[in-house]
Amino acid sequence: MATRTSGRFDTPRDETRTMMVHVDDERSLAYDEYGDSNGVPVVFLHGTPGSRRLGRLLDSAAAARGVRVLAPDRPGYGQSPAWSDRSVRDAKAFVTPVLDDAGVETAGIVAFSGGAPYALATAATRPDRIGRVDIVSGATPPDVSEETPALQRLLAGLATATPPLLRGLFRGQAWLASRLDPSFVLAQYTDDADAIPDDAAETVRADFVEAFADSRRGAVAEFRHTGRDWGVRFEDIEAEVCFWHGEADTNVPIADVRRLEKRVPNAGLRALDDADHLQALLRSIPDVLDKHR
Repeated sequence: MATRTSGRFDTPRDETRTMMVHVDDERSLAYDEYGDSNGVPVVFLHGTPGSRRLGRLLDSAAAARGVRVLAPDRPGYGQSPAWSDRSVRDAKAFVTPVLDDAGVETAGIVAFSGGAPYALATAATRPDRIGRVDIVSGATPPDVSEETPALQRLLAGLATATPPLLRGLFRGQAWLASRLDPSFVLAQYTDDADAIPDDAAETVRADFVEAFADSRRGAVAEFRHTGRDWGVRFEDIEAEVCFWHGEADTNVPIADVRRLEKRVPNAGLRALDDADHLQALLRSIPDVLDKHR
């Protein structure tokens, strides 16, 4: 049984109310809440790399729609210590403790980018706890990814062959991100940084910095996961699934998502014209949250 050890962290890097949950003697998780604290519960899974702070992008839209957003740091990100040897199929082990701690029996899941594998894995292994899945700009498994960009292949290769090198690269990126304009981080997710509103741009930058605040192991583990069989039995997913994806996404080509959609039961695809990886998230948030009201 997961137990909460502290109700708040008053740290300079995060003014949001952050909960810490002990899963067992060795593992713990941090999560933030956004939106309506009495609303319909939705778990938000950040990208790779990422942190609970990205949930701030959903805050105002969730509050207006009566949605309670639970945004955890996956293990090895932000304030959640790394868990050794975790896999994609272990996602239920860091989603269900958050639901239990929040007093939630069933919830929807909204996942962005690299959060997609863990959302689908949770839905497949805990169909009793997950009512609906929405995946925005979601990563795809290697057996359907025929157009994986070179950078993604490089990161997956480094994560497998030379993890210390990749951790060092991430440390350097985080140092630069904390000191440079948000456009340094935005360039990884959008082709038009100038089109991103200032508050959203700052949230994305803060999310990236927080992702590596204490560890780089979460990102290394997850880039390793992207290059392997996810081990997810898509046929076990009972919840309705919707993929929201930009036609102009160069991080995850939409052709790969179309192939994944065909393998997931009860799945549909909403293609967003002229939207890239980050633009798809910003544009789809209101409509996605409407599905969970």
